Amino acid sequence: MTDTKPLMLVTGADGFIGSHLVEALLARGHRVRALAQYNSFNNWGHLEGLRHPDLEVVTGDVRDPDFCRHISRGADTIFHLAALIAIPYSYIAPDSYVDTNIKGTLNICQAARDEGVRRLLVTSTSEVYGTALYVPIDEKHPRQPQSPYSATKIGADAIALSFHNAFSLPVSIVRPFNTYGPRQSARAFIPTVITQIASGMREIKVGDLRPSRDFNYVADTVEGFIAIAGCDEAIGREINIATGKDVSMKETLEIIAEIMDADVNFTVDPERIRPEKSEVMRLQGDATLLRSLTGWAPRHTLRQGLEKTVRWFAAPGRLDAYKPDIYNR
Repeated sequence: MTDTKPLMLVTGADGFIGSHLVEALLARGHRVRALAQYNSFNNWGHLEGLRHPDLEVVTGDVRDPDFCRHISRGADTIFHLAALIAIPYSYIAPDSYVDTNIKGTLNICQAARDEGVRRLLVTSTSEVYGTALYVPIDEKHPRQPQSPYSATKIGADAIALSFHNAFSLPVSIVRPFNTYGPRQSARAFIPTVITQIASGMREIKVGDLRPSRDFNYVADTVEGFIAIAGCDEAIGREINIATGKDVSMKETLEIIAEIMDADVNFTVDPERIRPEKSEVMRLQGDATLLRSLTGWAPRHTLRQGLEKTVRWFAAPGRLDAYKPDIYNR
């Protein structure tokens, strides 16, 4: 008997947000085809150990257009999260960001069009806005490419919207602000601080502590994705997922240290400092559009989310997957 449940394709499913999204979709009774990046070890990233009768894990690369058509076949909805995301690495390997972020998005858009996919959600980033010219930042805020990473995401967003305008592709641009939580990679600020403290370090290396960010717990970000996927009025639109509050890096690390009851000192590591014109000094998002379309609202305060995140990282054996003493670009 044919399964009539709609098939959800998640690219970047082996990553931080993608793996949480896969779990949430399965919990809602969907069939999920999850794309993990191909590697010769057949490692599924954060999907390792996840088994479910409605889960199909495939490995491959969004840079291949034929492969994108193959995995899109039969999909009702595509959540496109596959991307290179580390800003520091984009300074030294920008060409790879163009290939994955722009060309990969083009391939997924073309595949979705060819295969008649009902909905496509393309993942953007608050980094496309650059340092806030006004706050809170709504979807009309100018784009400012302050890093090669943000430039490629601006390009990917434009490609996706061009397919909506030219071919009526039912696409939505989902723009999360700074998501954090369990499984986040050590290249991000919050895991970097937590893992250094949890490993027993007392001199914690950090970057610039002046910038502020709108931190959103991963479960709330995922709820935003799912809400947008279920809203036809979101088609053809760019939509922020944000809490509407920003907090400085300095205050964030102080909250983490308090939660972890850690007596530590913080040292600015020059290697972690972005070029002056590339640093985004303030991000504070406006999610009015998302709330008006879907009723979405974050369920976690920053402290609640950080407490859950610290507990996850503190679990036995968790630090084995991280290298707290090595800076991860």
